[in-house]
Amino acid sequence: MRDDALAARKAGARKAAFAARKTAFAAGQGAAAEVLAGVLADHAGQVLAGYMPMRTEIDPLPAMARHAAAGGRVCVPVIPGQAQPLRFREWTPDCALEDGAFGARIPVCGAWLEPAVLIVPLLAFDRRLYRMGYGGGFYDRTLEGLRARGPVTAIGFAFAAQEVAEVPIEATDQPLDLVVTEAGVIRG
Repeated sequence: MRDDALAARKAGARKAAFAARKTAFAAGQGAAAEVLAGVLADHAGQVLAGYMPMRTEIDPLPAMARHAAAGGRVCVPVIPGQAQPLRFREWTPDCALEDGAFGARIPVCGAWLEPAVLIVPLLAFDRRLYRMGYGGGFYDRTLEGLRARGPVTAIGFAFAAQEVAEVPIEATDQPLDLVVTEAGVIRG
């Protein structure tokens, strides 16, 4: 597929995915955070990267707070610049936050951590465990770098309604290890 045809296909898929996520968000989170917390229990003691939800993203904060309360270290992504991998700053439920790039909230201060487990936001996912993000490639670059240094678990977190038949992918797209929704866990 030519690059411009793939770009057009991805743009259309993103538009549809935003609409599906908005509808699912309006219906409520359901048991999603509980399902996620159950999955994260298998990763107790590992450094966890979550994210600060924006717009209609499903909310991982309750599961992140439970991981922190159980003694795990938690961090959130910081975008250092365009076309660069993410960095991760330590987060606690009561830490001071400021606006970061693209409006994502980030801790004002804290240690820089390297996660072993990542909760990854997304617009759409498929049963092959590929995800569609916002198009910046931040998570793809980050996962590629982390995986080159050692084992890492990438957990997509989404509403079940965000599943699509097939996410359009390119060579740089990194698959997830599993996806957690309010309806359960999808593994490869």
